[in-house]
Amino acid sequence: MAPAPGGVGGPGDSPHQWQGKKSSSIVSNGLKSVLNQHNYNPKSVDYNLFMDRKISNRLKQWKNTPHHKPLLLYGARQVGKTYSILEFGKKHYKNVVYINFEANAEAAKIFKRDLNPSRIIKELAALSGQTILTNDTLLFFDEIQVCEQALTSLKYFCEDRTGYHIIAAGSLLGVALNREHYSFPVGKVEMCTLYPLDFEEFLWAIGKRELSELIRDSYSSDTQMALHDTALDLFWLYLVVGGMPGAVLHYKDRQDFDLLHSVQKNISDAYIADMAKYAAPQETTRIMAVFRSIPAQLAKPNHKFQYRLIKSGARANLYESALNWLKESGVVIICTRAKEGRLPLSVYGESSFFKIYMTDTGLLCAHFGIPAHVILQKSSQLDSIKGALTENYVCFALLANGYTPYYWESSGNAEVDFIIQNKTGMIVPIEVKSSENVRSKSLAQYIDQFHPEYAIRISTKNFGFDNTIKSVPLYAVHCINE
Repeated sequence: MAPAPGGVGGPGDSPHQWQGKKSSSIVSNGLKSVLNQHNYNPKSVDYNLFMDRKISNRLKQWKNTPHHKPLLLYGARQVGKTYSILEFGKKHYKNVVYINFEANAEAAKIFKRDLNPSRIIKELAALSGQTILTNDTLLFFDEIQVCEQALTSLKYFCEDRTGYHIIAAGSLLGVALNREHYSFPVGKVEMCTLYPLDFEEFLWAIGKRELSELIRDSYSSDTQMALHDTALDLFWLYLVVGGMPGAVLHYKDRQDFDLLHSVQKNISDAYIADMAKYAAPQETTRIMAVFRSIPAQLAKPNHKFQYRLIKSGARANLYESALNWLKESGVVIICTRAKEGRLPLSVYGESSFFKIYMTDTGLLCAHFGIPAHVILQKSSQLDSIKGALTENYVCFALLANGYTPYYWESSGNAEVDFIIQNKTGMIVPIEVKSSENVRSKSLAQYIDQFHPEYAIRISTKNFGFDNTIKSVPLYAVHCINE
């Protein structure tokens, strides 16, 4: 593994430290690797050596678009933003100039004088010791939320039209909230979000790409898949491991679920520390209270968010901002109720009624404190919470596919888990079942009322299509973008 551009092997590592961390070997089955566990740092391992990510296609599309704007890549801590961009740069540019504003205070000073692109380019070239070429150099600003002037400078790089290729990355929390003095470059940047690995990316990571292709074939043709049981077993494994690159890497390396739980806890702790970094002590307390209430919110039969589960007497006016912190940090997803299943769906959203999910199922299982064997062995002990886990994954997968998921509820007691507006403007209801019991009066009531062209039922059943209902197994939710 070559050191990262600019003579730095990884954020915060000296070349000597990186040399001690970089050795790895992978045996033929693709599931075992040898890494220095004692020096492990989630930011010091190049995940892309082990994982192919869908974000690569989006980055290539951006690069090949003439006169593109700077790209701002959103994403929660430790979802793989840094290494996705560095790997992309290594493959598609002559050189990469990597600037980490957390690790390099001198780089931030370059932006304090003024925001003239020509001067900034000259000084960054001198600082990095590299030539910065139009079209042939990728200029990567990492942890850009630390330097507000650098974020604002993207506006001037866009207007300058000199052909420099710039990607910036930063935590959702820092970018959204650290905006006291300098304006966000509205309309002057392209934006996209990197999420944890979805189930398809997880299959790629563990060497099951052929299986992922069979899943897509069966989804497209509505024909049953012979390896249905194998795919379901891997789906339950994914629920335990989740999609955080550090967690997936550790599973591949050791397949030790105690170690996996420790890694997931460390990631959660890092999120909490990141929130506390930007919040006043009183607000941090409220954020933590909302975060701790997530298992109780999802354990209820209807999963709708209730402030009273945070603490007795809790009210929306005290905890709405805390909820927003968790959402903007990428830790949770807020799914709003839609009162009508009609186009455009956003018009019918009712923000006072919502459900809350976590973006990563592995972190959710760790947050619940569910032992891995309980899920993998499909224990009856899990029956009361299995629906919440599968519903959580479906919500994440829909979001990762570019949809804004809503849920629908009638004036009575009927409820459809999710409804989405697809790319053609069609409103599609989605019912989620954690088993093969797929009877649903709620979905039937929705169909009678709104007459959708078709509905989707997600369950442990194999693929099929019957009476305008498309049957999609739990392991194929990522295909709902075709």
